[in-house]
Amino acid sequence: MELSRGASAPDPDDVRPLKPCLVRRNHSRDQYGLAASSLEELRSKACEILAIDRSLTPITLVLAEDGTIVDDDDYFLCLPSNTKLVALACNEKWTYNDSDGGTAWVSQESFDADETDSGAGVKWKNVARQLKEDLSSIIMLSEEDLQALIDIPCSELAQELCQSCATVQGLQNTLQQLLDQREEARQSKQLLELYLQALEKEGSVLPSQEEAKTILGEEMDAVDTGIGREMASKVALTSQILTALKEKPAPELSLSSQDLELVSREDPGALAVALSWDTERAETVQRACSAELALRLQQVQSLRSLRNLSARKNPQPEEQQSPKRARQDPA
Repeated sequence: MELSRGASAPDPDDVRPLKPCLVRRNHSRDQYGLAASSLEELRSKACEILAIDRSLTPITLVLAEDGTIVDDDDYFLCLPSNTKLVALACNEKWTYNDSDGGTAWVSQESFDADETDSGAGVKWKNVARQLKEDLSSIIMLSEEDLQALIDIPCSELAQELCQSCATVQGLQNTLQQLLDQREEARQSKQLLELYLQALEKEGSVLPSQEEAKTILGEEMDAVDTGIGREMASKVALTSQILTALKEKPAPELSLSSQDLELVSREDPGALAVALSWDTERAETVQRACSAELALRLQQVQSLRSLRNLSARKNPQPEEQQSPKRARQDPA
């Protein structure tokens, strides 16, 4: 009895639970289920089951969905069960695999639940990954994307971002504040436009020269419909962007930064034809989009400068919070 007491028995507090994962090679669709209590144990088991030669070790494990390197035990243990991982031998580069569908740890049941919503589901997950990679990209999102992240249940967004529900709830509150700020800016702009219109009416009607230009423009639109169709065909904007430009007040506040850049680069004449506007109105909208894009880029640059300054002052916490990313093979 004394000998059994003296034997070194494992401390129950030191026993770590097994984390189930799905592991595959970089260019293979064959994946294997493994369970490990530590990252080092998972690496060892992955080498055995994937038949990786010891000369190609040490291997690197990355998330299958976005190439994020998993090189810390704490980060590994906080991953959801059945997370898909890719084992990279030395000098291998991660490449995206369509078979993952960008949903590395979403169960198959979630795909079968409602196929009609799969497009919307993938969209909000893609937006969430942008935030996971760079939180300052919030500024660049469209109002539609902001609303999509706000409407997602907190628990689902927390799982996608690998954060606690309390943290994600704070993030959703921030998204709502940004959405409210854009709405306030839109209302302020509308009030300003109404004020300017009232001043114009109190002064005088449109000058005869302006009337002549308007009439001439209408006649040209009626005569040159063939040319108009040709110019409209050159517009590279999606119907969603064109609808926002036509129907949304202050549309530059509704669009994402990528859409703003597309509008800014468009030919004013082609844009005017596509929207059934005069060229002056199209140019006005383009200037507003360019100004909004410049403002957002400036805000993002300011946030990143502050983040870099904070990282220099306190490098260790920043290094722990920001997972490294594997180099992606351009091929």
